[in-house]
Amino acid sequence: MLPMEIWQGLLIPLLGTGLGAACVYILKRELSAGVQKALMGFAAGVMVAASIWSLLIPAMEGSAELGRLAFLPAFIGFWAGTLFLLLLDHVIPHLHLDADKAEGMACSLPKKAMLVLAVTLHNIPEGMAVGVVFAGWLAGNADITLSGAFALSIGIAIQNFPEGAIISLPLRAEGMNKHKAFGAGLLSGVVEPLGAALTIVAASFVVPILPYLLAFAAGAMLYVVVEELIPEMSAGEHSDIGVLAFAAGFTVMMALDVALG
Repeated sequence: MLPMEIWQGLLIPLLGTGLGAACVYILKRELSAGVQKALMGFAAGVMVAASIWSLLIPAMEGSAELGRLAFLPAFIGFWAGTLFLLLLDHVIPHLHLDADKAEGMACSLPKKAMLVLAVTLHNIPEGMAVGVVFAGWLAGNADITLSGAFALSIGIAIQNFPEGAIISLPLRAEGMNKHKAFGAGLLSGVVEPLGAALTIVAASFVVPILPYLLAFAAGAMLYVVVEELIPEMSAGEHSDIGVLAFAAGFTVMMALDVALG
């Protein structure tokens, strides 16, 4: 049975998704293109900073006994995470905002369902990242503190807020009632605490693989950033808002990790 503070940490990102999805109750229409770019940029910045400070650096510090080869578990884990997301990207049917053609395996799912699956795909590595950091704390890893694990949860929750809104508001604009649109937005984030809990259980059986799992989550998250978030924040008419929001997200997550970790 996981301690209560672990469950609290795992549910914080879902709270962020839920608050974002709840925008359907206060906003009457979809977010403007500029706001969407800013939110995508901010989310990308948070994920890049989290990948470096919360995942890759602890992975290499946890392999310090390997000497000059301390990078090896991080290297292997990073590539494994990247290829894992590449596989999911080609297998799971999903549709990105403003895209005309769905990605993944061909299926007859409605557009609304594939929009939810697109954000759900984003959330898989985020849930794993939160889970593996808490697993490191449970295992007694000196490089991972409880406050640092909560810093990552809070950072992921902050960037989940726009993801919840970006799912629920378009669904509402297409005619779905507010409660169902909110439920769809929230549902896209449920995979995070589930994935985090499963990652903790897996890590508890094989503690030596923790550096690999940390880097695996980093590789998976950066795949999402480069493959999806950066193109979305740069699409359409040129604007600097996405880059500035990226810098804001990066520095917020960096500050959270260093100050609390």
